[in-house]
Amino acid sequence: MTPTSFHVRLLRVARASAHVLHGLWIVWTRFPRMTPKQQDRTIERWSRKLLSILSVRVRPHKAPTAWPERTLVVTNHVSWLDIFALYAVAPGIFVAKAEIAGWPVVGSLVARVGTLFIERGRSRHARHTKERIAEVLATGRRVAVCPEGTTSDGRHVKRFHAALLQPAIDAAAIVQPVALRYTDAHGEFTLAAAYIDDMSLADSLWRVASMRRMHVELHFADPIDAAGATRRELSAAAHEAIAALLRVSPSGTQPGKPGDREGAPPKAGRPTRNPYPAQAD
Repeated sequence: MTPTSFHVRLLRVARASAHVLHGLWIVWTRFPRMTPKQQDRTIERWSRKLLSILSVRVRPHKAPTAWPERTLVVTNHVSWLDIFALYAVAPGIFVAKAEIAGWPVVGSLVARVGTLFIERGRSRHARHTKERIAEVLATGRRVAVCPEGTTSDGRHVKRFHAALLQPAIDAAAIVQPVALRYTDAHGEFTLAAAYIDDMSLADSLWRVASMRRMHVELHFADPIDAAGATRRELSAAAHEAIAALLRVSPSGTQPGKPGDREGAPPKAGRPTRNPYPAQAD
């Protein structure tokens, strides 16, 4: 697809930056006085607006019409856009790497909306975060995690770290697998959203803004009841469900054909960025 003009890209980046600053003002002045439901609605509207500014359209497939009281959303991880795509459809609490808290402006924004952070290589902190996830789930809020332990280019699903599924068992929650896939306006797979290698956030934002239009597809699998399951069983079931929706093998080694339309992503690429610590199962 032909990229947008320099002036259009610049305008999108400027509007997105202004929208982030407006979001920061909301979370500092109004957010603390809101109920959890009001917070979720505010996050949903704000996220939809951000994606709209960047000409990214959210396309949910078979999203639940009614959510269970306790739901752990489990998804593959491609981009920093993932969190806002999920917020636009299923707002709640996101689990992210601790480094994001240090990002200028954006770090403060995501921290103030209740994001739970995991510090890489600190097992005690990881255990505390998993306990916090279970506590949040027990209150009825949705929590979203990306258990791959890395972003990929979106063409396969890496092994899940089962430890991040333990809170669903502890809180007697439902696990909701969601497969994320980015396509262009014609439904063709695109790498434009992939946040990989040594790419900076600014470079990634510019790349997203360069697309005339992009879709983020959220394919919802059947929910999985955590009752009576082990975290390894939950992890395997969620992983297989997401891989099936993306039409790749669970190991990520038998990809589809490049250029296939919706439902048949191209062949596997290499993951490079580590948003979560590699935890022992």
